[in-house]
Amino acid sequence: MTNIDIDELRKLFLFERLNDEQLTKLANSGEVRTFGQDEVILQQGDPAECFAVLLEGEIQMISETVSAGTVAMPRVSQPGVYGGATSAYLGDRAPQTYQHTLRTTAPTRMFMLPAKKFAYIVAEWFPMAMHLLDGMLSGGRMQREIIDRRQRLTALGTITAGLTHELNNPAAAAVRAASELRSLIKTSRLQLAQLAEEGIPPEKLRTLIEWQESCTANLGKLPQRSPLEMSDAEDELGEALEELGVEDAWDLAPALVTVGFTPESLEKIRGKVGEDRAPAAVQWLAKAIEISQMLNEVTEATERITSLIGSAKQYSQMDRAPFQQADVHDLLDSTVAIFRGKIAPGVTVVTDYDRTLPHIPCYAGELNQVWTNLIHNALDAMGEEGTLTIRTAHDEDEAIVEIGDTGPGVPEAIKDRIFEPFFTTKSVGQGTGLGLDISYRIVAGRHGGEIKVRSVPGETWFEVRLPLREPVAAVS
Repeated sequence: MTNIDIDELRKLFLFERLNDEQLTKLANSGEVRTFGQDEVILQQGDPAECFAVLLEGEIQMISETVSAGTVAMPRVSQPGVYGGATSAYLGDRAPQTYQHTLRTTAPTRMFMLPAKKFAYIVAEWFPMAMHLLDGMLSGGRMQREIIDRRQRLTALGTITAGLTHELNNPAAAAVRAASELRSLIKTSRLQLAQLAEEGIPPEKLRTLIEWQESCTANLGKLPQRSPLEMSDAEDELGEALEELGVEDAWDLAPALVTVGFTPESLEKIRGKVGEDRAPAAVQWLAKAIEISQMLNEVTEATERITSLIGSAKQYSQMDRAPFQQADVHDLLDSTVAIFRGKIAPGVTVVTDYDRTLPHIPCYAGELNQVWTNLIHNALDAMGEEGTLTIRTAHDEDEAIVEIGDTGPGVPEAIKDRIFEPFFTTKSVGQGTGLGLDISYRIVAGRHGGEIKVRSVPGETWFEVRLPLREPVAAVS
């Protein structure tokens, strides 16, 4: 450790405007230290006690961040570059530990200025500059927080709109089916009463009910028929019902055909209940089948609602620990389900999952935000038609998730910039430019993974690699 001559300080761009008195005070406040190659000058996390300025040699700044993983800056050899306690002039509001590591990449000489003396010098010699720097740092931090919240709220609004739309469809179907059920049940009761008034024997009534049970059991289980085949079958049965004297024969035929009812079945009904009671029996049978169909619709609608709520719960990771072992396929499926209402009719969703992929250690809710951003961008890129492909793979100790679209692609000129904060290709007001930045920070910083893009016109793939081993930082 040695003192420094003021002429050497004067040559540094950082101090070139200082007078001799100031340079002398500065030189007396600090000291020169020499370092060999690959030595640590300052260690991130240690108490921020020095402001370090390069005199000669070569150094590199390295930051271990929660949000973006390990960030290594390019090596620099320009005298005057600095690091360490650069915000010491903020006093108690300054970070109390070094926010980065300074490492030498060649034999190096550094001018080391104690943080407290550096803070005093800035406040004493440059009061206006200190206030401006203070305002810029505070304002920048606040702006970033506001825009980050806005990005999250925008994503939440998009998802909420899609989920509301998806819930509305089955809810409306259930309400409609329940309304029709009231009318059908009332009619069915009256028809059953009519059969009783006509004196149908109990054993024949039981036979008719058993016939109805066997017919409704066929709902959804018969071989698929083309629309033309269904139309021909309805015409044939409608004519047979009309000949039998059944009222509203053509209205009843479609429900009966869906359970495999044919003119031959009609003859069997006639033989079981008699010629006189056959029309009323067929009408009751048709209404009973319609009731079963409506009940199936209510069941399907409520199951769809339950499924959507389950997807929303899985997506938001309610009632779960932040860090957990999760099935990445469940996370992807829940995100796609939330987006279902935003997917244009002309967009096809294809999934290709490697089911041998084990559960991954992750912050599941945050990964869902990554899938949300990537899927949302893919849908925006394709517009009204295209193919959204989601596939997974297992590569030794890494899980691979790829999300692809058939949009116009990412221009080569901007491919290296798409993960930069605030960089966006969307129109003004359409995006904040933080979606991919947040995704990068979640994947790289929170999970120690990697996210990259490959793109040509008509095919773009975002590849996310996540470690299958639990990172140390996640459990500390």
